[in-house]
Amino acid sequence: MRLISLSSLKVTIVVLTVSLLSACGFHLRGDYSVPEELNKISVTSYDQYSTFTRMMKSQLRMNDVEIVPPAQNTPNLHIIRESVGERTLSLYQNTRAAEKELTFRASYRVTIPEVGSKTFSTSVTRSYLDNPLTALAKSVEREMIEDEMRKLATSQILRQMARLKATIAAGSMDLEALGNVQVKELEKQYNIKNIEIDDIEIDASAASDAEPSVTVEQ
Repeated sequence: MRLISLSSLKVTIVVLTVSLLSACGFHLRGDYSVPEELNKISVTSYDQYSTFTRMMKSQLRMNDVEIVPPAQNTPNLHIIRESVGERTLSLYQNTRAAEKELTFRASYRVTIPEVGSKTFSTSVTRSYLDNPLTALAKSVEREMIEDEMRKLATSQILRQMARLKATIAAGSMDLEALGNVQVKELEKQYNIKNIEIDDIEIDASAASDAEPSVTVEQ
């Protein structure tokens, strides 16, 4: 009887956990309500074949957004650039890096016909232990971490696109008055930052970076 009770208790806990996750709105995919006007969108990029661009297109398709060829009357998502920065958080006694922090950054522009365009920047930060005795394994781990950060960045872009509902309704890309508590909590939880930036700043930064794909922070 005791074994049966324990099994029943475990089943009950699992059912309750699933129910709570469903009730709070947690879903593995397709959980971003993109405005109807953005159900069809063209995607352009500084590199159409980059991993991040392919992940972005996959994320859009998972959320039932149809990707179409660029056209004058079609909304556009343009990936301006991406970079991975690195800094040392702690050292071993022999001064080798013990813990590192990686930051993935991406800037992108959303253009909506007859409404306007706006440029944003999103970043994802993650720390990891760097053991020099397992260099090969750590290299593979780093690649996996970078891909995971890219996935989180594509999710953040989808969140930002979902916030454009009020923008489209207002007929303006002025987002100063828009706020979303749930999005801000997610940004805090995952250490994700999504900011609005000026096109002039992007152009000046792009001109000064000869190789913008990777940046190393001291």
